[in-house]
Amino acid sequence: MPSLDATHMPLSPTDARLIDRLQGDLPLTERPFADVGAELGLSEDEVIERLHHLLAQGVLTRFGPLFHIERAGGQFLLAALEVPEADLDRVTHLVNALPEVAHNYRREHRLNMWFVVAAENPAAVEQACQRIERETGLTVHRFPKEREYFVGLRLPAQGEQAHGPV
Repeated sequence: MPSLDATHMPLSPTDARLIDRLQGDLPLTERPFADVGAELGLSEDEVIERLHHLLAQGVLTRFGPLFHIERAGGQFLLAALEVPEADLDRVTHLVNALPEVAHNYRREHRLNMWFVVAAENPAAVEQACQRIERETGLTVHRFPKEREYFVGLRLPAQGEQAHGPV
């Protein structure tokens, strides 16, 4: 039975179909969740309730649009820090306090803190990185995006097999 690594909970066939459907184009209509529900045999309320549940259980970490911020002059930057274990809580608090920082993750690696810096322009991203360096005393390793990738991941529902490479 397939399970999700984050929660080790099986994904129902209905939830798998809903997640797969929502990874495509959300209808630009007055009631998009009603339209998606109609496609899947669900009510609008059931679609919204399932999304809330998937978010609350950690199966989904976010639900929202993805923007090409660079087209509007902004920038996303993947960044990492090498944080001494004894200083991890302090540094985490400082990094997470910046409004430009999102998706801060701890990793089992020499570079053990990874996060995304997002701002309205590249200069603001650099200022945020410099502030982190000043406040933490650590070097921010910057990994700018060179290319955009889209991975069309499809989730097998409970009792189904995954087909082909992911």
